[in-house]
Amino acid sequence: MEILDGKLLSSKIKDEVKADADQYHLTPILAVITIGDDEASKIYVENKRKACEYVGISMMHFDYASCVKEDVVIRKIKELNKDKTVSGIILQLPLPDGFDVKKIINTISPIKDVDGLTEVSQGRLLMGEEYLVPCTPKGIIELFDYYKINLEGKHVVIVGRSNLVGKPIMLECLKRNATVTICHSKTKDLKKYTKEADVLIVATGKKYLIDKSMVKEGVVVIDVGITRIEKKIYGDVNPDVMDVASYITPVPGGVGPMTVCMLMKNTLIAYKNINDPK
Repeated sequence: MEILDGKLLSSKIKDEVKADADQYHLTPILAVITIGDDEASKIYVENKRKACEYVGISMMHFDYASCVKEDVVIRKIKELNKDKTVSGIILQLPLPDGFDVKKIINTISPIKDVDGLTEVSQGRLLMGEEYLVPCTPKGIIELFDYYKINLEGKHVVIVGRSNLVGKPIMLECLKRNATVTICHSKTKDLKKYTKEADVLIVATGKKYLIDKSMVKEGVVVIDVGITRIEKKIYGDVNPDVMDVASYITPVPGGVGPMTVCMLMKNTLIAYKNINDPK
């Protein structure tokens, strides 16, 4: 069994982004918008800040209280869309109840949508004309490439159908000529499907949803989920799966670091496209 070390790979990619960013006269700027006091979001934003500092991207953080009016946030996004010095804009999720997440996200200009979550970006991804691929799926594909895991002809089973992970990674795997099954909270007899997986990608946020009785020998496991309980972090996959898996991502240290470094990569891509459009 081999560990898919996202921490190691993300360090290599951040060094590449840093070397690339150093070539440019202007510093790319990433604008991060947060609303409310979600504790996990604070950690994620701090991780983004550290990554930005390392690779040479400036980060602007607009931190709003949960009582902020939706129109205020939308106006700020429109300002950032017009600001030619800003390369990327992200809305840190989740938002407090009462906000129209879809409306706010779709205010972001697709050329600055470095999370790849606007309807335009998702539509391009569906049609195979993507510009900015969502960071977590992009990071997973980078892991497959680095560890030379070929998806062609493999049965990939995805548990979770979010716009952030499940749906876009489905499309990325199809591009690699995998046969894809996608499962979700309404799937009956989940084990029936996970046992058939050559590659299993789990993104539900449910602690230890998958154990070794639910997978076959030699499976490749990508554990995207994170659950925090009393300051401890758990994945969606029980550690006993390591007894049978051929490859597995650790939690933490697997997909998480890859997501952050792909955000850096997307921000630099957006910077190039804004400043040197083809």
